[in-house]
Amino acid sequence: MTLHSARRASGIDLDMLDKRDFAPIGYQRYNKSTGKVVDWNNIVKGYEYEKGEYVVLTDEDFRRANVEASRTIDIEGFVEQSAIAPYYFETPYFLVPDRGGEKVYALLREALASSQKYAVATFVLRSRQHVCALMPVDDIIVLDTLRFESEIHPQEEVRAAVAKAKPQRTTGKELQMALKLVEEMTEAWKPAAFRDTYRDDLLKRIHQKVKAGQTHALTAPEAEATERATGGGKVVDLMSLLEKSLQQKGTGGAAVARATKRKHSAARRRTTNARGARRA
Repeated sequence: MTLHSARRASGIDLDMLDKRDFAPIGYQRYNKSTGKVVDWNNIVKGYEYEKGEYVVLTDEDFRRANVEASRTIDIEGFVEQSAIAPYYFETPYFLVPDRGGEKVYALLREALASSQKYAVATFVLRSRQHVCALMPVDDIIVLDTLRFESEIHPQEEVRAAVAKAKPQRTTGKELQMALKLVEEMTEAWKPAAFRDTYRDDLLKRIHQKVKAGQTHALTAPEAEATERATGGGKVVDLMSLLEKSLQQKGTGGAAVARATKRKHSAARRRTTNARGARRA
């Protein structure tokens, strides 16, 4: 089976410039002993096993380190689809069968689809071993590399931070209204409906500067942006932002927003009363 990247770059290519004359910045590979520039054809990889002493490694060395691992995808087991937390998923690839492997490919795809499970496997890519999940998507098997557990921040720190926050109790009525909102806003997943609008906004800003003849103008940050960067300015009231968002989602959202607002206001009154009692 062969891997085909499922990702494609969609960002804006930006070059580094010297702000004194706006000339592009260049980077060179040079020999640290002679100071001379080295061509890519003369560059090899090496591992420093002692101070200043290296063992050279070629692509063949990477292959010989484990011949089977470097050319196979080894299935270690199968797990429920819900067993892998979202933060483990890293990079998706389309898996394509080699000539003669079409039947095995189809059998694995159908078995995964019927069992509603993911296959957990290991393979070597670019001199590094990866753990991955194989999943059926329509007629294709998608291989998604997974982060190792050591690459995930310990959840205990997050749980401790969440535990410090005072829990807000919800009523059954509020939950029912929230569920109604979810039901009203439930729709088919349409990935084409979403796009990187910030990229469009940035391109618009670029064209504005070009049209205004400000290609070499260094835009200074606004006072408000500076305050946010230095930790100043107003604290954002996330609850108010949520209420505003819900009010734009129809009658169900408005009802949830009103209930949430009443509860939020009551909580603020209780806090104010408590502070007044302490002063007294």
